[in-house]
Order: sequence, then C-alpha cells, then structure tokens
Amino acid sequence: MAPVLAFDIETVPDVEGLRRLHGLDAAIPDKGVAEMAFQLRRQATGHDFLPLYLHRVVVISCALRDRDSFKVWSIGGDGEGELIQRFFDGVEKYTPQLVSWNGGGFDLPVMHYRGLIHGVKAARYWDLGEDNRDFKWNNYISRYHSRHLDLMDLLALYQPRANAPLGDLAQLMGLPGKLGMEGAGVWDAFQAGKLAEIRNYCEADVVNTYLVYLRFQLMRGALDDTRHRTECELVRATLGKSSEPHWKEFLAKWRV
Repeated sequence: MAPVLAFDIETVPDVEGLRRLHGLDAAIPDKGVAEMAFQLRRQATGHDFLPLYLHRVVVISCALRDRDSFKVWSIGGDGEGELIQRFFDGVEKYTPQLVSWNGGGFDLPVMHYRGLIHGVKAARYWDLGEDNRDFKWNNYISRYHSRHLDLMDLLALYQPRANAPLGDLAQLMGLPGKLGMEGAGVWDAFQAGKLAEIRNYCEADVVNTYLVYLRFQLMRGALDDTRHRTECELVRATLGKSSEPHWKEFLAKWRV
C-alpha cells in the first residue's frame, strides 16, 4: 500500500506581492497593505477573500501513515518557496496517497501559484503519464482520479452547494473539530507573531482530516470495523505520547 499523506495549509495575504502589484511604498505597514487589498476585494466581490495567487503560505501540516507508523508535523519557519518545495519533495520521495479537505479548491491551487512564483520543482506531482504510465490513468492532477483524494469535493459529489465544513462534520462524527481559532483568525495571529498557535491549529485540522478519511475508508469497505479501530488507536496512541497542549486538548475532545 502507498503511504497516506493528509495535508493542510495556512496562509496570509502576500503583502510584498500586493505592494508590487499596486506600486505601494515600502513604508506602508503590512496591516495597511492588507486592509487596502481587503477593501478593494469587498468592493469588487462583496467579500474580502483574496484571490488564491495572493495567499502566502506560512504553514503546511502533514499527517503521514506509512508502514507501522503514524506521525504529524508541520513545515514552517522557512521561506515560502523552500517550504512548498519541501512538501513536493515529500511527494517525490513517497508517491503517497494525498488526502485533503478542499485541497483541490484551495490548498493545491495556492501551492501551484506560489510554487510557480518561487521556481519550485515537482516532477512526480505533475506527471500525467509521461514518465510513469500508471499516472496516465491515476494522477494527482485530474479531478476524478484518486492519487489526490479531496474528501470535501468527493463527499459533495463535486457539487459546491453540497460542501460541508470540516469542523462541523468532524464534531458530528465525535471528532474534536477546530482547535484554537478559525481560518479567518490566522492573519491576526500571524501579525501578533503567534506562528506556533497557527501551526497547532493547522495540525489539528490535518488530523481531523485523516480521521475523516479513515471513516470514509470504513464506509467504502476498504477497512473493516476491527482495522478501523486499530488505525484510530494508532493515531490516539501517537498523539498521547506528545506533551504538547494542543494534542492533550485534541484527545480530550475526541469522543469516539
């Protein structure tokens, strides 16, 4: 079996890119640049969610199930290009089953644009069968292929009006759901220098995503009840070895 890699990203406005696009002076504070962009976006669309290419990636969290182990970690603290490169280096190394929640609608397109800006290389990820014939019929890029499984998109049968938020669905399943903040709070936390809190929030999301994936595998018959319990217990035991407060909170809220 291929390793399973669930992933999630957190982003902030690309204030340097906004300065370049709008010819803004470097003396204008980051907060002012972002507020200008939000206001322009609201005037144009009625909301302040910036175009994906203007999202700067600050954290990528991963949950990897491989062989006999499960582990969770975050890529962060480096320059954006290096951080995205390291994610795709992992895809190159493991050729994993990628799992996400709205990864096809947000996380991966953001990394496509930002990777292009930074000159990231990701040959295995972009392979459509030119180098590996198996990828012609099952690759990471094509929407209805399964090397990347966007659970939100699939469970909604590719109908955006049927999409569900991860936090709500996770809680309905007895999982912890969101911890610490909501996605809209990441920019404020970033400005306050709270990168560790952003990382913890993202890591909780990625473990929720992986646990939803396990339940999906049970529903589709890829796991039986015993194997599903075993896989969940591996996650629980792994998190239980950590002394970090966000995992203690996560386990306390995990009801099933």
